[in-house]
Amino acid sequence: MRHVLVNIGIALMSSAFSFLLFSFYFQPRHTQQEQEAPARLVHAAEAPVNTSPRLQAATPETDFVATSKKVTAAVVNINALSTSGYRVSSGSGVVISSDGYLITNHHVVEEGATIEATFSNKRKMEATLIGSDPATDLALLKVSARDLRPLEYGNSDEVEVGQWVLAVGNPFNLSSTVTAGIVSAKARNINILRDSYSIESFLQTDAVVNPGNSGGALVNEQGELIGINTAIISESGGYEGYSFAIPSNLVRKVIRDIREFGAVQRAILGVGISDVTDEVAAELSLPAISGVYVTNVSRGSSAAEAGLRQGDVIISINGVKTNSVPELQEQVAQFRPGERISLEFFREGQRFRRDNVILKGLSQAVSSNASGQR
Repeated sequence: MRHVLVNIGIALMSSAFSFLLFSFYFQPRHTQQEQEAPARLVHAAEAPVNTSPRLQAATPETDFVATSKKVTAAVVNINALSTSGYRVSSGSGVVISSDGYLITNHHVVEEGATIEATFSNKRKMEATLIGSDPATDLALLKVSARDLRPLEYGNSDEVEVGQWVLAVGNPFNLSSTVTAGIVSAKARNINILRDSYSIESFLQTDAVVNPGNSGGALVNEQGELIGINTAIISESGGYEGYSFAIPSNLVRKVIRDIREFGAVQRAILGVGISDVTDEVAAELSLPAISGVYVTNVSRGSSAAEAGLRQGDVIISINGVKTNSVPELQEQVAQFRPGERISLEFFREGQRFRRDNVILKGLSQAVSSNASGQR
């Protein structure tokens, strides 16, 4: 009997111990359910919190729709009419002030007896020619209007090759046409301006531009004016992928001069210049094949007074690199006579800088061979 009780006790203890082991090592995992947030009313325009990964990846950072709306309201159609009322040319224009000043190209309005501006809301107004500049192919117009929505100038020196741009104008009289592209190159000279002191340092883009776009806006992603569309290169007469715009920093200076003085206040350095070639770079021990080679210096000019010599290579103006002749021309053209600049140049393998170089105007440049000087 005693033996039986001992066996029962051992069995009970074994069972209890097995139960404890099972409870400790094999506890069931409890799944905690997330509490659902209650649905709520939203406004129709409110965006959802979650989006499809593909949709999110395809959404551009820049809102071209908003930019297009902003710009098209500030771009007008320009028609130049003969004395008998026939259209002799047409193009585009850009509103640059709320009180009615417009920019267009000189070649759009040069043959017109009267000029007509048509806004994006189809309102037509007669425009007065305030002044124009064949050397840069720019003209300033004025309409009797108030509370217009102008475009703000962007900094064309900061434009980068490869960045997105929009061209807005009226090709073939199709009003308020917007095209997109990228900046293909900077400081292009295509030899279309025939003035003795013409400035060609165009922004090249692949945005579609056709006849009628001349004088229209080239804007960056923020809708800032970075250029005035001016020309295309084409064998067919239509768009072939090469569009050119006057950079906004030059536009701003020329238009400001015309508005304040009725004519451009043009400063020159007084040097003959050419692009640096690999032979010149090697001969002068230059660190790179860039800069502008000084072929001669005009007597009594700003360059002469600053100590520049034939054989110097100008590499920057006020810290902005001048890697080519068009870039130097563009930078100098942004200043008026009497204003000061800093010139950086190489001479005999060493780098020099001249500060406070006072620029002179065309009438002040004293030289026996001033023609062709910059």
